[in-house]
Amino acid sequence: MLYSIGKALSWLVARFFGRFEVIGRENIPRKGGVLICSNHVSYIDPPVLGAGAPRRLRYMAKIELFKIPVLGFLIKRVGAFPVHQRTADRQALRTAIDYLAHGECVAMFPEGTRMLDGKLGQALPGAGMIALRAKVPVIPAALINTNKLLPPHSIFFHFTRVKVIYGKPVPLEDLYDQPGREAVEEAGRRIMSAIGELIEANSQRESRKS
Repeated sequence: MLYSIGKALSWLVARFFGRFEVIGRENIPRKGGVLICSNHVSYIDPPVLGAGAPRRLRYMAKIELFKIPVLGFLIKRVGAFPVHQRTADRQALRTAIDYLAHGECVAMFPEGTRMLDGKLGQALPGAGMIALRAKVPVIPAALINTNKLLPPHSIFFHFTRVKVIYGKPVPLEDLYDQPGREAVEEAGRRIMSAIGELIEANSQRESRKS
């Protein structure tokens, strides 16, 4: 119930302030484990990513958020689970893989933190490790203008035009049986490349309109 309420409120905020547009919902499988990987530029990214998705998302969120009064309680109740940033957090990896094995949809930001300059960073090892161990479809997602909807250090929403674009699954099957860091790093590169292609394709569409 709390998740449904939060999703509805997130959709209303994105729609009212951002003329919210969702592209590629059909690329998210309706059943079975799915890993959604997105760029990260604003604190509003998780709600917007979930508002556009046709399924409930389980979020991987930095552990510091769970220590904030009220917020920590709420994000735990809506299905988020903690991760120690920039560490080999085996518990978080196991939790994500377990959710995926039970047919749930897990969302994460491979860069591990917000990229305040708006540029794509490199994927941390976690995304590649989860993708290769869980062997589920990996859906790239591009969040457009969420950093304008809720800019860094701002507590107020701004009017803009927000999009979430879900792409086709990233081909990783050839890496499933390749052990070692190289396969994990290659999986991360492919995921970030797919996200980058969605962002670039959107920029080209906007340029043709103007």
